[in-house]
Amino acid sequence: MLIDTHANLHNAAFDDDLSEVIQRAKQAGVGAFVTICCQMDEFPPALALAETIKNTWCTVGVHPHYAAQHAGLAVEKLVELAAHDRVIGIGETGLDYHYNYSPRQAQIDNLLTHIEAARQTGLPLILHTREADEDMSQILQDEITGSSIRFVLHSYTSGAELAKIGAKLGGYFSVNGISTFKNAIEVRDIIDKIMPDDRIMLETDCPYLAPVPNRGRRNEPAFLPMVRDQLAEIKGWSIRQTNTRTNKAFFDLFTKAMLHGSA
Repeated sequence: MLIDTHANLHNAAFDDDLSEVIQRAKQAGVGAFVTICCQMDEFPPALALAETIKNTWCTVGVHPHYAAQHAGLAVEKLVELAAHDRVIGIGETGLDYHYNYSPRQAQIDNLLTHIEAARQTGLPLILHTREADEDMSQILQDEITGSSIRFVLHSYTSGAELAKIGAKLGGYFSVNGISTFKNAIEVRDIIDKIMPDDRIMLETDCPYLAPVPNRGRRNEPAFLPMVRDQLAEIKGWSIRQTNTRTNKAFFDLFTKAMLHGSA
């Protein structure tokens, strides 16, 4: 069984056929899911799915795109919501200087709020970082060094130096359909040479970033084996090794997650 560690199953793209999407995923060998909260008004539907769909969990947090809209977000609120047994992570949070939908300082403040919530709850951070390597590197070194905070750099497309810092600080990485894109040469090189073998997970980030040959289509968890196969090729692992390694990494990071019977 594969685990889609970063999906957006509560996204409107799945409103009409979510049950069929889940069935296709299970037929493809994907039997567990994490649906990721990116705004506070997404938390109730994300939690509802986590409570309804077997072996599904959710997170709580605010994506950097929406940081300015949640300027008053309190650490205490995140901590309160994270107490639910189906909530296994804090985020998605981070920095995105490509679009700058929120001012950079608002993004930084938002990230620091989530880091404190992770510190208080003991839950791992789900980090988004795009074209913000310098600031993300500094924040990680300032806040994570010497702490017990755990984190994953998801959908990693940043540079080698940030990847090295993340790895040195004990960070995890999640690989998705970007790894299959023809022009993602640097991404594959970082996966091969920098990402620690025991700290790599699989994700779709669906409905976005469908892997080749489905690029441009709506992504869904059933496509995760294509990402798994690409990771196996990059690392020189067998399919069985890749399944075992990525699943173990998930449970090592998301220690609150527990499977309930067969998926």
